[in-house]
Amino acid sequence: QVQLVESGGGLVQAGGSLRLSCAASGRTFSTAIMGWFRQAPGKEREFVAGITRNGGSTLYADSVKGRFTISRDNAKNMLYLQMNSLKPEDTAVYYCAADRGRLFILTMTSAYEYWGQGTQVTVSS
Repeated sequence: QVQLVESGGGLVQAGGSLRLSCAASGRTFSTAIMGWFRQAPGKEREFVAGITRNGGSTLYADSVKGRFTISRDNAKNMLYLQMNSLKPEDTAVYYCAADRGRLFILTMTSAYEYWGQGTQVTVSS
């Protein structure tokens, strides 16, 4: 069992930065592929970024590539998403998620077993 709690969301102007954090409980964090997803009002939840168990490989959605950075600290059971050059279209609820069943990053929501409650990110123009 993995419990996930996100934090760090808020209101920021376009061009600004935010750092999201996801605290994981349980001893299986280091064995899970971790991902960040987001869901804007009226839209489906979409993949943002993923990271392998040891942090050696990452994957990003084209819409955030070059602006967002995913990282993890297995010693602290923490996942992070550094978001720079934020745009109004980045406004959404951001979720962290864990996939314990694979060795590679998948982008579909159905691959992830555990989800946090989400944190709101609002980017004003």
